[in-house]
Amino acid sequence: MDLVELSRLQFAVTALYHFIFVPLTLGLSVLLGIMETVYVMTGRQIWRDLTKFWGILFGINFAMGVATGITMEFQFGTNWAYYSQYVGDVFGAPLALEGLMAFFLEATFVGLFFFAWDRLSKVQHLIATWLLAIGTNLSALWILIANGWMQYPVGARFNADTMRMEVADFMAVLFNPVAQAKFVHTVSAGYVTGSIFVLAISAWYLLKGRHVEFAKRSMTVAASFGLASALSVVVLGDESGYTAGENQKMKIAAIEAMWHTEPAPASFTLFGLPDLATHTTEYEIRVPWMLGLVATRVTDRPVPGISELVGEANTRIRDGLIAYRALSARRRLDQYRPYLWTAFLSLPLPWIAAELGWIVAEYGRQPWVIVGVLPTALGVSSTTVGNVTFSLLGFALFYSALLVVDLYLLRKYIRLGPEEALSPPPRMAEVAAE
Repeated sequence: MDLVELSRLQFAVTALYHFIFVPLTLGLSVLLGIMETVYVMTGRQIWRDLTKFWGILFGINFAMGVATGITMEFQFGTNWAYYSQYVGDVFGAPLALEGLMAFFLEATFVGLFFFAWDRLSKVQHLIATWLLAIGTNLSALWILIANGWMQYPVGARFNADTMRMEVADFMAVLFNPVAQAKFVHTVSAGYVTGSIFVLAISAWYLLKGRHVEFAKRSMTVAASFGLASALSVVVLGDESGYTAGENQKMKIAAIEAMWHTEPAPASFTLFGLPDLATHTTEYEIRVPWMLGLVATRVTDRPVPGISELVGEANTRIRDGLIAYRALSARRRLDQYRPYLWTAFLSLPLPWIAAELGWIVAEYGRQPWVIVGVLPTALGVSSTTVGNVTFSLLGFALFYSALLVVDLYLLRKYIRLGPEEALSPPPRMAEVAAE
């Protein structure tokens, strides 16, 4: 593997590991707010226990998300230095705002959530919990604004004097339609992930006959919130499909293995086996018109194929290289065991969907790191294959260790259950009694 491939692989590995934790953090943060709201409104202790127990699992996952996320940003300086220099004026702004507005907000109120139950009033603590959820979602917003700009670079212009892309219209960057579609779709997917997590663990408790009242209430919240979130994913997924059809035509063509442009409206490939050697797709199962309607929402616009898009990209990259050289750079369901088993066994599904969604989003951008502006091959640092290989292996080992710790801690507290997990250790109980 060459330097570009290794640099891409290292960022992909770290991002995929990080994205194991992100969706659950997004979903659990809002579920904690909902559960604590019910506690404040009803005053019933069981809802406080629900909030604190699921909060423990949230905290474990949050810590792992922070640990795996910080190293990702370092790579912009270590492996993608030219990219950072070329588009740092645009890309760095949302990253800085994510740190200043969102991450610090998150970090502050996560401490209040865990350590201020007896120091704040019910309403004050509830506000802290919701601010924690808001901070978590704001983190996702700013990151996706940055990522959305990579997919659809608006609000910026090239400065020939500084040899950099610079912000020309920050509001255009902020309200980038691709970024907004990605944000609402991603956070909805996170809400589904958190709901499935709570639903699956609650189903396991009911199957074991443990913590029944606790599990039934948790399942009620998760199922209700999860249904609303799942419906949102469907609607917002359609919007993502349309924006991809407008701004990332190669991604649509690659997903569909559509080698050549078809007459409008294009058909949708449900199944097929693409052959890279012959540029054909065997055993295709197609639905007429569907792709054209999803990608263009009209019946008279074609969806371009891979070959035509490759030709266009080659021309743009070739011309760009010349320019660079010139410039120089429900209530009874808890008793229905098949449902409970289905809920429990569904636990990994949202993660699979989220990871595959990330792969589609990022791989579909190639060969550009900034679509239409900067080819991936030009964005890497002037480093060696050996350096990137060593750091890639180090990240893989470190992240794997973190994942093992995360799964061990989650399994430990889930098996303990809310009563044991929320009980103080024996020594602390003795001190409190004294």
